[in-house]
Amino acid sequence: MSGRGFLRALVVVAGLFGAAGVVLAALSAHQPDATRLGSASTMLLFHATVIIGTVLLIERGLVQRVVGLLAAAGFVVGAGLFSGDLVLRQFAGHSLFPMAAPTGGTLLIVGWLVLAVAAVWPGKSA
Repeated sequence: MSGRGFLRALVVVAGLFGAAGVVLAALSAHQPDATRLGSASTMLLFHATVIIGTVLLIERGLVQRVVGLLAAAGFVVGAGLFSGDLVLRQFAGHSLFPMAAPTGGTLLIVGWLVLAVAAVWPGKSA
């Protein structure tokens, strides 16, 4: 996949995360004891915008491209694990795998730190 193709794929994932976040917000409002769904919704909606923002920062050359892509990948995998685990616990009553949500949360933290590194290691056009 070309560099622009990967960036486009990140935007597609962000759109899917955003849609899933809205669906989970609605479900959390209409199901009893659905606090997990609210947390999953927030994580997906928030990181959908962060993924789009990271793509734009990469395109503008404000962050180093490869390091920025690593940060974006961390946001995708981290939010997916965190939210996926919470949704599975809500509907199936079991975890995705042991420590899935904390692993996702840790990847999100690392993604934010990697994004900071990408900003102090600017691209060629910065």
